[in-house]
Parts: sequence; C-alpha cells; structure tokens
Amino acid sequence: MLQKEWIAISRHRKKTKIAIILILILAVIGAIVYKLADRYLIEHIEIVVTDPPRASTSPSGVSSGNDSSSDTSSSQISSDQTSSDPSSGQAQSDDWNYTSDKETVHIKKVQTGSGSDTVTYYVADVTFDSSTNLLTAFAKDSFGTNIIQNTSTIAENHNAIFAINGDYYGFRNDGVVIRNGTLYRDEPTREGLALFNDGSMKSYDEEQTSSSDLLAEGVTNTFSFGPGLVKDGEIADDLEHVKIDTNFGNRSIQGSNPRTGIGMIAPNHYLFIVVDGRMSGYSKGLTMTEFAQLFKDLGATEAYNLDGGGSSTMYFMGRVVNNPLGKGNERGVSDIIYIPD
Repeated sequence: MLQKEWIAISRHRKKTKIAIILILILAVIGAIVYKLADRYLIEHIEIVVTDPPRASTSPSGVSSGNDSSSDTSSSQISSDQTSSDPSSGQAQSDDWNYTSDKETVHIKKVQTGSGSDTVTYYVADVTFDSSTNLLTAFAKDSFGTNIIQNTSTIAENHNAIFAINGDYYGFRNDGVVIRNGTLYRDEPTREGLALFNDGSMKSYDEEQTSSSDLLAEGVTNTFSFGPGLVKDGEIADDLEHVKIDTNFGNRSIQGSNPRTGIGMIAPNHYLFIVVDGRMSGYSKGLTMTEFAQLFKDLGATEAYNLDGGGSSTMYFMGRVVNNPLGKGNERGVSDIIYIPD
C-alpha cells in the first residue's frame, strides 16, 4: 500500500515539475516575443510634430540648370497634359514634369539590359531657383520607433508634389537625426548625410562631427543610413563590403537590390534615383557600386545611399511612379524627403 502511494506521489511530483518547466519555457518565449515586438513592431512615440517647421534657407546656392547625361532613349516622359497655361506664370505639370517659379522636377524612367539582367530605375532631376525647397516629414507626424506609413500617404498629408522614402530612422535607435532644422536624436554611429541651407550636401562621419557643429554650419537635415556613394566627384572606396546595421531582420545591402539614393550635381541641383529590383525580367536591381556609378555618370559630385529594398518608393503628383518590389505595393516607412506644393 505504501509503495503505491509513493509511486502516486512521485508521479504527481513529476507532473508538477513538468508543468513548472513548461510554464517557465512559455514565460521565456513570451518575454522574448514581447521584447522583439516591443523593439520592432510596437510604436513608441517620443515627439509629436504638430507643426513641422520649415528649414531656414539662405539664397547662396546657384542652380546649374537641367543637365542630365543619362541615356534618354528609354525615358518615358509625357508632356501632352499640363496643369496650367504657361503664360499665367503658375506651376505647370504633367505626369513626369513640374515647373514653377521656385523649382523644376523632371522624371525619367530608364530600362536597360534584357531578360534576367533587366534593370529599371527612375531618375528625378530637381533644380531650385535660389534656395532649396527640400523638406522632410515623419510618418504620422511623430518621431519615435516603429511608426510607419506609406511614402505616398506621408507625401499626401504634406501636400507634396514629389517625395522619396528617407533613411527609415525608426527601425533603429542610433544615428544623428536632424530634420527641418531640429535635432531629434544624437547617437553618432555611422556615416551620415548632411543637407545644408545653401543647397549643398555631403556625407560625414557622425562620430567625428558634433550635432551642434552641424547646426552651426547651417545643416537642415541629416540622414543616417549610407554609405556615401560619390564624394568630390569620385566613387567611394570598398562599397561592396560596407555594413550599415546588425539589427535583427536586416537583409544584406550587398548584391543587386532595389535602391533609393540622393545626389547633388551642384548646390540646389539634385538627383533622386529609385531602382526597382528583385523581379526577374522587370528589374534585378543594382549593386552598391553600380548604384554609385550611375550617380557619377549622371553628373553627381556627391551621392548617398538611403533605405532600399521594399522601402524604395518615388512619389510624384499624386501617384507612386515606380513599382516597389515589382508588386506595386508600398512598404511602410518612418520618414520621407519631399518638395511641398
């Protein structure tokens, strides 16, 4: 009798231990899942930008005109519909062009190669008359992590005529983030990009230049992604081995991928390029070196790589110009660079 009772007690103790172990395992898994969700999914709003300020500008830049050295044979530019009478002095636009007394935007679709080597990309040549009218905006007008909206949604909310995705600052918690003249984050980590109020831009080492110095020099916006592609007219070194992030979920930036980048031909004369990719027969994308070469071939003296992959989006006059991931579906991002109406 005692032996049976002892066996029953032993079995009960064993089941209890198993139950406790299972509870602990589930608790650990739950904690890990919550930690990952908190880091990469749950919105954390730090600042609500109720009235995004315009960056201060000074008319020190000089437009160099609409100079593009790319092959125009594949460009698809329509000019049969304009939004206003040229004699009225108001803005004129069609599906691929916009002209006003402040800026001009000319967009070209270019397709090269064939079959599995086909590459499709979009080039926006933008010139500003005397001072840069280039602004940035956050998803949901809020600064923080994991706050996202489609590029087109953010653009529409800010009456943008043109926009591209930014650096997806909200995916990480480091880097230097200055937007429209306001410092939001100051955690120097990598090679950043600085836009200045004289219409110029350059890449810089975040760990070697303080945010206070940047603001004192007239920086209006910074982006923390990279790498710098073209510097002083030359392609940057060792682009195929650069590392941007080691965060969970990051894909390699090497190989042929969709890309978004910003370049400068001269102060107040910018190039924005979005490359589609990862869809055989339509566009395989570009390597980092190929992307840099494209900017250089188009005359960029400076160029910088922004967030790419599924984020790569170009918006113009109410529509998405490119074909994100060959599926026409945008991926939510944390920020955009745009030109207001």
